[in-house]
Amino acid sequence: MSSTSPQTSQQTTGKSYAPLAVEAMDPQLKTIQPGGGMIINLEMLWGRWRRFWLKTFRRGYIQKMESTRKGDFNPCPHEVLDPRDLKYYENQGGYYWDAQDDPFAYRSRLPFAREGLAELIVLSTLFFGGMAVLAGLILSSQMSGILAIIGWLLVFTLFLFGLEIVWFFRNPRRKIPEGEGVVVSPADGTFDTIEEIDHHEFIGGPAIEIGIFLSIFNVHINRMPAAGKIIKLTYRPGKCLNALRPESTRENERLEIYLQTPEPTMRPMLVQQITGAIARRIVCRLKPGDELSKGAQFGMIKLGSRTVIVFPKEEGLEILAKPGDKLKAGSSILAKYAARD
Repeated sequence: MSSTSPQTSQQTTGKSYAPLAVEAMDPQLKTIQPGGGMIINLEMLWGRWRRFWLKTFRRGYIQKMESTRKGDFNPCPHEVLDPRDLKYYENQGGYYWDAQDDPFAYRSRLPFAREGLAELIVLSTLFFGGMAVLAGLILSSQMSGILAIIGWLLVFTLFLFGLEIVWFFRNPRRKIPEGEGVVVSPADGTFDTIEEIDHHEFIGGPAIEIGIFLSIFNVHINRMPAAGKIIKLTYRPGKCLNALRPESTRENERLEIYLQTPEPTMRPMLVQQITGAIARRIVCRLKPGDELSKGAQFGMIKLGSRTVIVFPKEEGLEILAKPGDKLKAGSSILAKYAARD
């Protein structure tokens, strides 16, 4: 492996790739957030109370939801009364509702990441609520002097933290570039590293690896770099080193997404979601066999982190971004393959 900044590769034109067999789900991926966390536990607890309330007071609603429910098995360790019960188990197959029958489908159209709505509500409430309580105490006690200054600085700090939480979970709309052979960025952030790999096992030959660093101020939603079918998913527990450190790519917790583009190109690609020192939660809604369009959302990494993409090196491949560039998931073009004859 050599660290270079290639502009155009020099490999076989129009290389053909064999179709890859879809593999079984990694048994470690029992939910879309394999690392767990406090918020997911709170949501599970809330789910128990919500289901009790629905069964006690909303039996008509339950019957309506059951009549529109699709799928042939329950993928959850609990009852499934409506789509909210499936939130953390979307990658397990089984029950689902069509969009027109899902009363909560609007949440996917909000300007905030649906995977982070619970964190957004809980954390912003804590920070803005703490700010309001502290401001009330300062005003009611008529605090003055140095204590008042310290108090108002704390109020301002809590306000900034609350704004950062709201800003972090934003989900802006993106215009997806059209065109054959276009590879878009799978993440917002800074184009951090680029390497040429002599032989990558999954790619089956020479490959280009690009690393993207996401700060806490970046959008953290991940998108498909190209249209394709999910071949397999691999989850690897690990450390939570600073995502700026080179060894974080190898040692940190990560989820690897192996995909193959449609015919006729059938190029294999790999996307890695990697945690950081602050980001401890990877979210991936995919399951093997899923087919997604270019730029489609498939998950996120909560707080600062890293995303890596690996794709085949072929003759005519142009790398259109360079280290230091600020990228936007789904809209920034990383590379483009030459059109086939």
